[in-house]
Amino acid sequence: MAMNEADEVREYRMAELAEEAGITVRTLRFYRERKLIPPPRREGRIAWYNDHHLARLRTIAALLERGHTLGGIAELLAAFESGRRDVGELLGLPGTVASWPKETPVRLTPEALADYFAGEVTPENLITSLDLGYLAVDGDEIVHLSRRLLDVSHTLVEQGVPLAAVLAAAREVRESVDAIAETFVTLLRDHVLADALERGEDVGETVDRLRPLATSVVDAELTMAMNRRMRADLGSEPPGNASGGR
Repeated sequence: MAMNEADEVREYRMAELAEEAGITVRTLRFYRERKLIPPPRREGRIAWYNDHHLARLRTIAALLERGHTLGGIAELLAAFESGRRDVGELLGLPGTVASWPKETPVRLTPEALADYFAGEVTPENLITSLDLGYLAVDGDEIVHLSRRLLDVSHTLVEQGVPLAAVLAAAREVRESVDAIAETFVTLLRDHVLADALERGEDVGETVDRLRPLATSVVDAELTMAMNRRMRADLGSEPPGNASGGR
C-alpha cells in the first residue's frame, strides 16, 4: 500500500483494499461496476484506492447486514450524492451574525441513520431531508443540522408516524416559521436595529438579547393554538386545563 504525501490519505491496490474490507477482489470489481464506490485514482495501469473507498465498503457491508439490498443501497448512496451540500454553508452564517446561536449538528454514518429510523430511510425520504436542509454529506459521514429536530423526528416515528409524514409536516412548519421570523425581523429592523447601529451597538448582540422574547411569544401562542385545536378536534380540554385557571 502507498501513502499520498500531498493529503496523507492511505492508498491501496485492489487486492489490498479487498483484504482490508473483508471481501473478494471479484466482489470489489462488482461494486465498482455497479458504481457503489467512486472510481479509483489511476497512475498508469495501476488503480489506487484510499480510506474513503474502504469506509464506503464498510458502510455497504453494514447496510447489507441490516437487510438492505444492493439495489436499495445504490439508491440510498445516489440520493446522498445527488443532494451533496457543503456542510459549512449548511451550518454557518455569514457576516455579523456568525456568533448567533446555532442548532447542534449530529454526525452519523449511513448505517447509523438507517438504524435510527429503522425501515424508514428510503431514497425519497433522504431526498426530502436533503432538500429541506436537514441533512448534508461530509466525506463518509452524514451531518444532521439539528440534534433537537433529529430527536423529535425519531420520537414521532417511534410513536407510529411515518417519516414521510413527519417530513411533510416539517415542510409546512418551515413555511410558517419563516413567516413568523420575517415578522420579528421586520419589527426589530424598523424599531430597534436602526437606533442600535446609530449607537454603535453590535447588531448580533442586540438580536441575541431580544431573541428570547420572540421565542416566548411563539411558545405561548403555539400552546394556546394547540389547546384550541384539541378542543375543536377532540371535544375535550387538554390535560391539566379542565378545571384550572377559572
